[in-house]
Amino acid sequence: MPSRYPGDDLQNLAKRLKQNQPLPRLIVIAAATLLVLIGLSSSFYKVETEETGVVLRFGRFSGFSEPGLHIKIPFGVDRIYKAKTGRVLKEEFGFRTLQAGVRTTYSKRNLEDESLTLTGDLNVSDVEWIVQYQISDPFKYLFRIHNPEGTIRDLSEAVVRKVVGNSNVSEVLTTERAVLANSIQTDLQEILNSYDIGVRIVTVKFQDVNPPDPVKAAFNEVNEAEQQKESLIFQAREQYNREVPKARGVARRTIQEAEGYAVERINKARGETSRFLDLLAEYRKAPDVTRQRLYLETLEKVLPNLEEIYIMDRDGAGTLPLLPLRADKKGGQ
Repeated sequence: MPSRYPGDDLQNLAKRLKQNQPLPRLIVIAAATLLVLIGLSSSFYKVETEETGVVLRFGRFSGFSEPGLHIKIPFGVDRIYKAKTGRVLKEEFGFRTLQAGVRTTYSKRNLEDESLTLTGDLNVSDVEWIVQYQISDPFKYLFRIHNPEGTIRDLSEAVVRKVVGNSNVSEVLTTERAVLANSIQTDLQEILNSYDIGVRIVTVKFQDVNPPDPVKAAFNEVNEAEQQKESLIFQAREQYNREVPKARGVARRTIQEAEGYAVERINKARGETSRFLDLLAEYRKAPDVTRQRLYLETLEKVLPNLEEIYIMDRDGAGTLPLLPLRADKKGGQ
């Protein structure tokens, strides 16, 4: 008859063990089966697509495992830790994303301690930024340092306050945001490399930079003035790029025309000089004939251009009559 109390069963089992009586075969088989099932269930593990598995064997680093299904030594001999190495992780400062999507919503409540930053000219600016990073060595990221996310956040805040603190407020609010973000990324990566925690900074980007609310209106006016200044400079450069090449083209054309005119006049003068020298040589050979020929050639050129022609007698006796052939010719025409 079975005992009514659980303690009696335990006492009976203890007596049987003391008497070296064998346990029922069913209990042994059940225990062995359970042990096998536990071993089989703990021998398989899965690594997701964006993850990398870190395998520790007896607490020592054994290797990495790629995405997929893998086998490990059960009963705690192999321990698997996973890190999201295929994903770009992000830390937000000065704001938090409440809901991502087509219309992303943000919250800035009670985050002034992160966003308010003192600039180099002793002005306060409300800076919101993000740090995107990727795990390059999952073992170092998981085991080299405690709380790597918190370390990255603390270092990011320290570097941003240092860089912004070395700049004036106009640079932070207007023109130098990209330069400052690049400087922050470089400095932050150098510090993380010195810590050797297996993290690569992808980008540092200012989400929004504004003056504090009490002085926001004045700073907005300054920003508008800066934008208007840049617009006027751009227009002036556009006008310069349009007018200066045009003026240079006109000047070059005028110079070329002057050079062509000079060449023409020089060539003409040389031709006249050459003709005069040839004529002089002929004159020296036969002065009378040459003089008479020059006289007749000159009359042939001059007389057709005259309206009236008068021929005077050498002795002054009177004017020789000349038929008005030119007038008749004009009338006949």
